[in-house]
Amino acid sequence: MFNNVPNALGLPSYVKRVTSADQTWPPSLLRHFSLTVDGNLAQVRHVVLVLSGKGGVGKSTITTELALALRHAGKKVGILDVDLCGPSIPRMLSVGRPDVHQCDSGWVPVYTDAEKSLALMSIGFLLEDPDEAVVWRGPKKTAMIAQFVSDVAWGELDVLLVDTPPGTSDEHLAVLENLKKHKVDGAILVTTPQAVSTGDVRREITFCKKTGVRILGIIENMSGFVCPHCSECSNIFSKGGGEELAKLTGSVFLGCVPLDPLLSTCIEEGKDFMQSFPNSATFSAISSISQTLLDSLQTA
Repeated sequence: MFNNVPNALGLPSYVKRVTSADQTWPPSLLRHFSLTVDGNLAQVRHVVLVLSGKGGVGKSTITTELALALRHAGKKVGILDVDLCGPSIPRMLSVGRPDVHQCDSGWVPVYTDAEKSLALMSIGFLLEDPDEAVVWRGPKKTAMIAQFVSDVAWGELDVLLVDTPPGTSDEHLAVLENLKKHKVDGAILVTTPQAVSTGDVRREITFCKKTGVRILGIIENMSGFVCPHCSECSNIFSKGGGEELAKLTGSVFLGCVPLDPLLSTCIEEGKDFMQSFPNSATFSAISSISQTLLDSLQTA
């Protein structure tokens, strides 16, 4: 359970306690959190949702790599992982299962680097057993997301990426409801090239329009396969579906990210792909998308 909130949330026993920050925390870091007197999102400049109408399109991978690309561009980045039933980002960033601490402003996010330029909060940190299924009805999911949005002491961030589960249901509505007091800059939609995926993402576009969320752009993931030996790209899953969807819906097309075994290996092993393979085509694709995103946020 969490300090101060277990009775309100009624969470099951397999959820760990959040422990109070002790005297070992550097005073400068505690001051950093105490500045958030106007709310824990007061110093977050931009909030971006990452959405997809379908599971398995690599949304969490895109979220992770965009966060790393933004960090390497000198930005302070946070990831809020609200995929409550499939929290995979802690593994992708190789942060393990550290205890979550509590300061006066709320929960302290987990940092992935010594410079504290990439922060993460996920329910994956709060489960006693990583193999435990989160079997919750809507109200508990909604309460947990409300807690994440309001009580994580992010401090100063340039961009907060919110990784959502597939679909257009309770979790998405809960995120938007709890972010009403803070400006949401918009959403990135992730799809694969096939029509079965773009059809679901089309419904996600309808969701954004109904809820007033600006669409920052569409990313076509798994767009071709990059051979690890000759670097030639083969279109295993076809190509161009995401770009065509962007044209049909009047959305910005942010770019394509290929299937890359090197990226897959880095995600599996929790390594920083953007740092490890700066000369790859996939690096160029992700860097270009992140720069386009930054340009869009700065001109909004």
